[in-house]
Amino acid sequence: MRNFLRGVRNSWPYRFRLILSVVFAILAAAVWSLNFLAIHPALKILDGIESLPESVEIDIAQVKKSMADARYELERVKGKIEGNEKLPEGKLKEERRRDLDGQLAQNEFALNRHSLALYRLQMLKTFYLQCLPSNNFLALAWLLGAVLVLVAVKGVFEFAQESLVGSVANLTLYRLRNRFYRNMIRMDANHFGDSGTHELMARFTNDMEVLGAGLKVLYGKVIAEPMRALGCIILACFVSWQLTLCFIVLIPLFGYVVAKVGRSLKRASRRLLDRMSDIFKILQETFQGIRVVKAFTMEPYERRRFRTATREYYRKAMRVVNIDALAGPLIEVMGMCGVVLALLAGAYLVLGHRTDIFGIRMTSYPLDPPTLLTYYALLGAVADPIRKLSSVFTKIQAGAAAADRIFALIDRQPRVLRNNQSPRLALHEKSITFRNICFSYEAERPILTNVNLEFRFGETIALVGRNGCGKTTMLGLLPRFYDPDHGSILIDGADIRSVNLRSLRKQIAVVTQETVLFDDTIYNNIAYGNRRASREQVEEAAQKAYAHEIIEKLPLGYDSRIGEAGRTLSGGEKQRLALARAIVRDPRILILDEFTSQIDAESEAKIHLALREFMRGRTTFVITHRLNTLEIADRIVVLEDGRIEAVGTHSELLCSSPAYQRLREAHFQRRAA
Repeated sequence: MRNFLRGVRNSWPYRFRLILSVVFAILAAAVWSLNFLAIHPALKILDGIESLPESVEIDIAQVKKSMADARYELERVKGKIEGNEKLPEGKLKEERRRDLDGQLAQNEFALNRHSLALYRLQMLKTFYLQCLPSNNFLALAWLLGAVLVLVAVKGVFEFAQESLVGSVANLTLYRLRNRFYRNMIRMDANHFGDSGTHELMARFTNDMEVLGAGLKVLYGKVIAEPMRALGCIILACFVSWQLTLCFIVLIPLFGYVVAKVGRSLKRASRRLLDRMSDIFKILQETFQGIRVVKAFTMEPYERRRFRTATREYYRKAMRVVNIDALAGPLIEVMGMCGVVLALLAGAYLVLGHRTDIFGIRMTSYPLDPPTLLTYYALLGAVADPIRKLSSVFTKIQAGAAAADRIFALIDRQPRVLRNNQSPRLALHEKSITFRNICFSYEAERPILTNVNLEFRFGETIALVGRNGCGKTTMLGLLPRFYDPDHGSILIDGADIRSVNLRSLRKQIAVVTQETVLFDDTIYNNIAYGNRRASREQVEEAAQKAYAHEIIEKLPLGYDSRIGEAGRTLSGGEKQRLALARAIVRDPRILILDEFTSQIDAESEAKIHLALREFMRGRTTFVITHRLNTLEIADRIVVLEDGRIEAVGTHSELLCSSPAYQRLREAHFQRRAA
């Protein structure tokens, strides 16, 4: 429950709304409890009495008789005390004194009790005389009308409470979602590969909704239902607090059963949320790879995989349903046990015209059947909120399980720190140095080993090598998508880990092999590289990337939406937009990772001409498998199994690097094929 309470603490900024909702809950409970006061006079009227004031007069006469008896007994005990004081001092006198003092206290207590009962009856008589018609039918109609008005007023209070509770719960989720997103977007790039976007989506959506349901229940029914029960208990205590105690004594047993059920439900809810994550995973993989699924006719396999996941979810969901369904009847049976116990005791008093059970006083004066039925209705009204609280507790436990999953990610800290208090990195104008760099995603599988390189500002560096040799990983260290295990990267002599991360990344633009575009206009996708860019700058960047002509042919030009992941564009068109996005950023360091992999030869030649002009005054890194791309490079770095195999120009490497020679031969074989 610790993480659930952390979720509750996020509601603190909205505490005034929550306090107001509690006030409305108290008012609704008070009005709801007052409705039961109409039961007793209604039963009296239906019992055939001449009028309600006359009925109260009979009760007043009975109480006055009891008061007279109590006064007589009190005076008699006082006389015995005076007589006892005249006796000589001794053990017998002391024992009689203690006994008479006890009798005196009992009679004084009885007299006070009768006085209070008389006061209440006189107030009730005054109410009947001043507020109710003398005609019984009209009095009954007035009572029913008052009940109807109170029900309407209660409805207004309940609406206000539910509305305020809903706003607090939704505002809390709003705050938590933004905090969750803010923390996730700060995480390292490889964190999203570790957790999986399906897991993050499940926690952002399904888990948040489950937590929100728990918060709504906590702020709503957990406050409102006990208030209703408390109001009825208070009224029942006015009838007989001793009988009410017989009912209340079972509440600790309710709590024990609810706690046991809650622990089981929390475990089951956590497993249920895990199964929902599996469903999100299958949906994400299937819909993102729908072309592959259809091309390889794997629809039956994917249907079976999804059916298996949903079957597991069904099994876990049924366990939650069964635990929840079991809690209600258990609590209801125990509640009815308390009601039956109190009712039997009350029936014993009514039928025997008694005020005590086994010598224990239960009421000030004998109960009549209408009073007993009113008392039974009050106890029944207490049992209903307690029964509802059993289902409330299960939702809170489900919310606690969701909170554990949500805060497990919120509490994660990125390994790459932003260094907001560190000095800003000055504009790059000297050199970039890789010093003794070692890196691995997994301890037993090194990706880079002892990489030592130095590049001058303004150079264009090409990285070549077989797939998996560490090219992309090496350049991913430069904008600190992740940090090396050993060694350091220096820009103009400054270790990039010791400078402000934002100032570092503002000097870098990246064009990746897997083009990422957003479901927005072409203009906004290009301006994503620089949100302050003007229309002219965006169009100029598009022209340099040879995308302007393509854009102008679209119906809305730069204002055309490109759909999810740029689905309305071809692969080559998407890469040109990505290149324009990098150009408009005007970076000091440009990283091109297979940036022409989906562009035709003619467009590639044009882009090379544009890049020759654009790469002046900035350091450029190019990852490529195309040897014709190397013509724009000043130097070439050959990687082999995570190590630097050779560094030099094209002609130098043809003479000195066997790995480069193999790559060249493979390139010509592909072209010949």
